[in-house]
Amino acid sequence: MPNKESYIEMDRLIDQYISGHADRDCIEQLKQWSLESDAHRIYIRDRIELWYTTSTLYGQNQPDAELAFLRFKNRIKKQTAEIQIHPHKQQSFARYFWRIAAAVLVLVLPLAGYWGGKQNMENAFADIVIEAPVGARTCMYLPDGTQVWLNACSRLTYSQGFGINDRNLKLEGEGYFEVSRNEQLPFIIHTQEVDVTVLGTQFNFKNYADDSEASVSLLSGKVKLCNHLRQEETLYLQPNEKVTLNKLTGEMKTTRTQVQNSKIWTHDELFFDEELLEDIAKKLMRNYDVKIEVADSLKNTRFYGSFKMSGSTIEQVLETISSTNRMKYKQEKGIYILY
Repeated sequence: MPNKESYIEMDRLIDQYISGHADRDCIEQLKQWSLESDAHRIYIRDRIELWYTTSTLYGQNQPDAELAFLRFKNRIKKQTAEIQIHPHKQQSFARYFWRIAAAVLVLVLPLAGYWGGKQNMENAFADIVIEAPVGARTCMYLPDGTQVWLNACSRLTYSQGFGINDRNLKLEGEGYFEVSRNEQLPFIIHTQEVDVTVLGTQFNFKNYADDSEASVSLLSGKVKLCNHLRQEETLYLQPNEKVTLNKLTGEMKTTRTQVQNSKIWTHDELFFDEELLEDIAKKLMRNYDVKIEVADSLKNTRFYGSFKMSGSTIEQVLETISSTNRMKYKQEKGIYILY
């Protein structure tokens, strides 16, 4: 029989850990308890995942430990999220509120070995991974207070030591960040082609693996970009500037633009700012969960426009783009073909 008191104590320690108030003893107890059995390890993983889901659903701002833990416990009692109970109702809700309850994947797998104090806290557990699947977006707060929106088909990875010794994370896809200022711990986003370093700022970063271009749009503050495709090339971005990186040539191009449009997707809108049709097609596939093929002759054609997702079908979006007389589309065997 499970020891009810031990589980209650673990819930208390998990709350301390998530809220950033865990000391050495707290981490050690969680680690040792998780190593006792697979059931304990799964319990900790599920509770942390549930807490992050609750934070996202309620749009929680700066952590309020007491309120967060109350909601956390209430969610535990339910055991199943609203998405699972009312899948059709949830999808309808999502059409109007950009699917706030996107899938949140939190992987917490304890590592064996001695925990050597605060400087090794990041090794107590494996990385945290948060994902927004096809057709969904999600919003969350990182342990340092930074607010992040993830666009469809995006993935964010950071260590359990995030905010303690560093603020390094990895991004695959697109994210809008409002970074809490901390001059002692620069906020660094790592990708294969370019790294972005900030102290405290608001910016949008898009770098999907299958896109031909990556871009950073700065709303406020200052960021530094390190181009891995051209060794030692560094660029500093000022507010209202956008830099576009050509992944094939490594060339970075800076322009002044209406950078507010770069985060319009956080309000359930699609915006194309002279984007390649091939990349627009990928964006539509991520958001509408459809298959699109683009004729070779059109892949380098650029388009400008915006659409409200909650009121627009994929056909309406394609119809609007084709009204420019620069392309046509047809549907064959469930695939939209742009030609």
